[in-house]
Amino acid sequence: MTEAPTVSVVIPAYNAAWCIERAVRSVLAQTYREVELIVVDDGSTDGTAEVLAGCAPGSRVLAKPNGGLSSARNAGIAAARGAYVAFLDADDWWEADKLARQVALMEDRPELAFCSTAARIADPEGRHLGDWPCGCSGQPVLDAIFAANGSIAGSGSAVMARADALAKAGPFDESLRSLEDVDMWMRLAAVGGYACVAEPLVVITKRPDSMSRNLDVMRDAARRVMRKNRHLLPPDKRGAFWRHAYAGMLSDYAKWAWRSQRRGQALRDLLTGLCIAPISRGRLMAGLLLAMLSNRTV
Repeated sequence: MTEAPTVSVVIPAYNAAWCIERAVRSVLAQTYREVELIVVDDGSTDGTAEVLAGCAPGSRVLAKPNGGLSSARNAGIAAARGAYVAFLDADDWWEADKLARQVALMEDRPELAFCSTAARIADPEGRHLGDWPCGCSGQPVLDAIFAANGSIAGSGSAVMARADALAKAGPFDESLRSLEDVDMWMRLAAVGGYACVAEPLVVITKRPDSMSRNLDVMRDAARRVMRKNRHLLPPDKRGAFWRHAYAGMLSDYAKWAWRSQRRGQALRDLLTGLCIAPISRGRLMAGLLLAMLSNRTV
């Protein structure tokens, strides 16, 4: 067997014929060369395999029955030989120095379990829509993720983790249909430290209808993730801090539900948040309730 690479890159792909070549080529163009690329074809039916055959020479393509994003990532992790594992979704791509910057960071700071980079947000044609800057400054990373689930910049396409930290954290939760990445980052944050490269070295594709289409799935997953990982917090953060964070999450989904004309759900979530954290979130919840009942924009 050839010498193990330093970095294993895992790309889960399901019906990704339209975008997988761009993702693969961005990995092959990395200035850091001690890399193996593992693409997990998760039961695609659209010609993904044929595209990969033409654009991923020397890469490992693992074909498996469709099992979802977590299942595909877990298959890639199980096959990885590198000291670090980097994740990339099939519809996103990297700038050329992404891995080099992250490897340098991880080698300089052995206390880190994982890292990410800032990201740019683009539409499917690559037009710039916004930025996803580094977060978590000024507070422990686990606290930050509970307080704002999107705190890990770039998330599933920007994170690089130590392989041994992933082993300690356990696999991606295959029962989750969304936010499986947030769930993993919480568990990694309980294993070791986190840092972020401030330069946007990842491009994240955002489809216009993704939020409205997935709102219910995301809300249910967020509730599960916040509850199941509560025990990872220090004992003194499992009470008022957790309730504050949970109520804040409910307020976010209430606003999205209201904008999607799901008014009953929005009001129920706000009332639940008000009951959970009446002191720390009372003013926020009451303000949102008043705005909604007055038909103002939230």
